[in-house]
Order: sequence, then C-alpha cells, then structure tokens
Amino acid sequence: MTLPVKNIDELNDAAEQLITFGGAEKIFLFYGDMGAGKTTLIKSLCHCLGTHESITSPTFSIVNEYEGQGSRIYHFDFYRLKSQNEALDLGYEEYFYSGNYCFIEWPEKIADLLPPHYVRVDIQVLDNHERLLTFGKI
Repeated sequence: MTLPVKNIDELNDAAEQLITFGGAEKIFLFYGDMGAGKTTLIKSLCHCLGTHESITSPTFSIVNEYEGQGSRIYHFDFYRLKSQNEALDLGYEEYFYSGNYCFIEWPEKIADLLPPHYVRVDIQVLDNHERLLTFGKI
C-alpha cells in the first residue's frame, strides 16, 4: 500500500492509517535515508496511540519507552549499533515479544534478530516536504 504525505500537516492522518492497517500487529519497522522523517512519523504514531509525552529520537539510548493509552510503546533507533550483539545485550526479545507497540528505526542493523511478523514502512523523500510511505505486512 502507498500513501503520499504532501506536508507535515498530513502526518497525523497518515499515522492513523498506519495504525489501522497494522491491526493486531504491534511491530513496525521503518526504512528510509537519514533525514527521511522516520522519527517524525513515529512521533505522530505515538500521539495517535495516546502518548502525551515528548517523543525524542533514542539515537544514543537505543530505546525510549512511552506510556500510550492502555499500553507501553517502545521506540528503537539501532543506527549506532556496531553489532547485533548490542541488541542482544539490550534484551531486545523482552521488548519485541511483550505485546506492546515497537517502532524500530534502522532495523537493517539487526536483520537476523527481527521477528517473523511485522509491518514494514518505507519512507521515500520526494522533495523537502513531501514523502511517499509504502507499507505492508510481512
């Protein structure tokens, strides 16, 4: 499925569509170049799920935890990982198999550790403000 996002004002609608598309699936993997808007989209997803906290990139902490409406939300950024062992040391399985939402940036860094089922979201930059989201269930 593809979804054009012409500007940041359309991001909340896009986030709602992604959550609806995901249905019972709670693991979302985000692929896109640096600066494509992965964290910005995840902020909108968290707000759609009832988070009132400030959403920030977990670039240095690797994972941030937020309280959503009725569930926890885990936001991962694996960009700085030097090896998959760092994710093992983090105890990624406890997060991924918790039944809570997991939003994962740079999942290619832990390709061998990914769960068998998830929603894949590719973000393509079309211009400074416009993005094309392509997503599907794996």
